[in-house]
Amino acid sequence: MSCRQALNVFRTSASSFSARHAAARSSTNAASRRMAAARHYSAQAEGEQKSADKAEGSSSSPAEQQNAESSPESECAQMLKKKEDEVQDLVGRLRYLQADFLNLQRNAAREKEQQRDFAITKFAGDLLETVDVLAMALKAIPPSAIQPPSTDSPAPSASEKSAEAHLHDLHQGVEMTHRLLLQTLFKYQVKPFDPTGEKFDPNRHEALYQAPIPGKEPGTVLECQKTGYTIKDRVLRAAQVGVVQDTS
Repeated sequence: MSCRQALNVFRTSASSFSARHAAARSSTNAASRRMAAARHYSAQAEGEQKSADKAEGSSSSPAEQQNAESSPESECAQMLKKKEDEVQDLVGRLRYLQADFLNLQRNAAREKEQQRDFAITKFAGDLLETVDVLAMALKAIPPSAIQPPSTDSPAPSASEKSAEAHLHDLHQGVEMTHRLLLQTLFKYQVKPFDPTGEKFDPNRHEALYQAPIPGKEPGTVLECQKTGYTIKDRVLRAAQVGVVQDTS
């Protein structure tokens, strides 16, 4: 091979290498441009996503801030309602205790009054036997035996008094004693009662016997053998009576 031919081959190879090198460089540049474009689009998309997130965050932040701001108010409202419920409960308890205390005061006053009124119950019951004895003594003397002396005749002296006069004076003394004792008991609300003719009441009467009496309503008091007594509205002693028997 001559020098000319070798030179031509070298030139051809150099031009081919240059063309390949230029093609490779253009490919590299295109790839670089594509990568730059991809980076550009990726950065733009990322920026848009950040903008959207930021916008979303900015749009939701007022509600969150409002919730954050309203949270202490709601807690205060809940605490206030709780305290109001406690106050209402305490007020209800106070009213209940006040009513209970008033009832206790009324009951204590009533018991005190009853104790004062019925303090002499036993003593008055013991005196009733004395009253009964005096009443029996008065009934033992018939009215015809205690006729007062005639006013036409001169008054005899104490030594010349007859038995009738002494009996009359004794009867008057017993009667006055009996009346005075009843008046004293009456001052303390101790009152006698005679249920003759009334309907028999086992709470106030004590039946001693029963007898069929024509023309009398069965179950009524026929006779009162011992007078009954009450102290205020309470029976101190039941009256001892005879009751009309039902003959049907």
